[in-house]
Amino acid sequence: MTAYRYKALNATGKLVKGVLEGDSERQIRSQLRAQKLRPVEVAVANRQTAGNQPRWQLALFKPRISVAELAMVTRQLATLVQSGLPLDECLQAAAEQSRKARTKALLLQLRSRVSEGHTLAYAMAEFPLVFNDMYRAMVKAGEHAGFLGPVLEQLADYNEQRQYTAQKLKMAMIYPLILIAVAVAVVVALMVFVVPELVGIFSHSKRELPLLTRALISTSDFFRDYVLWLIALLIALFIALRHVLRKPARRKGWHRLLLRMPGISRLLTAMDTARFASTLSILMASGVPLLEALRIAGQVLTNLVLREDSGVVADRVQEGSSLNRALRESGRFPPMMVHMVASGETSGELETMLQRSANNQERELEMTLGTMMSLLEPLLVVFMGVMVLSIVLAILLPIFDLNTMVR
Repeated sequence: MTAYRYKALNATGKLVKGVLEGDSERQIRSQLRAQKLRPVEVAVANRQTAGNQPRWQLALFKPRISVAELAMVTRQLATLVQSGLPLDECLQAAAEQSRKARTKALLLQLRSRVSEGHTLAYAMAEFPLVFNDMYRAMVKAGEHAGFLGPVLEQLADYNEQRQYTAQKLKMAMIYPLILIAVAVAVVVALMVFVVPELVGIFSHSKRELPLLTRALISTSDFFRDYVLWLIALLIALFIALRHVLRKPARRKGWHRLLLRMPGISRLLTAMDTARFASTLSILMASGVPLLEALRIAGQVLTNLVLREDSGVVADRVQEGSSLNRALRESGRFPPMMVHMVASGETSGELETMLQRSANNQERELEMTLGTMMSLLEPLLVVFMGVMVLSIVLAILLPIFDLNTMVR
């Protein structure tokens, strides 16, 4: 049976949407009429593959499933599978519990493929934009080894940790971003609306104005005359930069430049290598061979230079080198991670040491970001104070000169 998405009119003429399973569109329409619904549109739900659709269609019509939703679905499937239910019934139960039509349609499509005799990993391969290479490799390894439930539980933990980390970073950035937005808005508003009214009385004075006042008047005139052009220029630059970075060669050059910037390089490397170590640990713990795990884990690296280095590491391991030696020769991975990998290879606990390395890097990254945010907040307040003080002084200095002339 296949999942179909439908649109139909109820008895009051209201348009309703949903997902039903059936063997054909005709059967779905019959089911809708039996429910006293008049079908308007019936189509196969969310069947998308990378091989038979253009890239722009995949990007535009991909199922929008967040990390949080994927973690919740994975957790439900892990619980149901470990309870001993057949896999197709697990998928059916998870679909019934889902409140979102996209997720429900996705799960029903997976159930249809599993009911046809395919493996869950094979069914997930039809949705590469939802289930990435790591996810599918772990599911495939779990199915072959007969411990799909524990593997799904590991995947749920991994996705929940990703969600937690992302939320923490977003929460840490909210206050500084609000401060920056308010600071920019206040300065622009002062320059465009307030300052011209206050300093206009000095612009026709025959007496030479103080340098600060003249600079303020020039800045105010510039913002008043060109603020819209400035905003348009910034938007155009942003769009042009995104267009330029679409080409892998240019994006790789940009990533290489980021890795040479002090401070930024350390943060980017810590984020990517922590994700790499955590993914590699989970894959190996799920029974995926080391070489395959290295190549899959390399795909989670967002920096193209680091991703290329991870491919070199995999090649050296394939040639017989130890993992810690290959990582050390790369020169991109943190020394602590290399030492922990060497310890794990010696003791036979590589998966554990990789996870510990990832945890250590994530804690260090969290502390670094916390320190940066703690410094950024007072700096923004000081910046606002300096800007307001400069505007006030620029207005008051000519007034003080007038008072001196009167005396």
